[in-house]
Amino acid sequence: MNVHEAITNHTRKQNAHLERFLELENEREAAIEEAIALCIAGEPFSVDAINAATDRINRHARNGISPTRVHVTPDMVREAARIKMK
Repeated sequence: MNVHEAITNHTRKQNAHLERFLELENEREAAIEEAIALCIAGEPFSVDAINAATDRINRHARNGISPTRVHVTPDMVREAARIKMK
């Protein structure tokens, strides 16, 4: 393999890694928005789906260049809901 092919392959792998990260990040953000909406509506909510997506993101990050994310607590959701209601 020549240098050009090696660089191209490396770039493709990084791009694929980042595309998968964006998919996982969108999944996590949707779960966060759902929890916030439930909280604002006074309904029970859970952070389980958020943190499951967070775990997938963090496992994925071990194999590439994408960032990790922190786990979300119910208090974090309540604070985001309070800010959003202002």
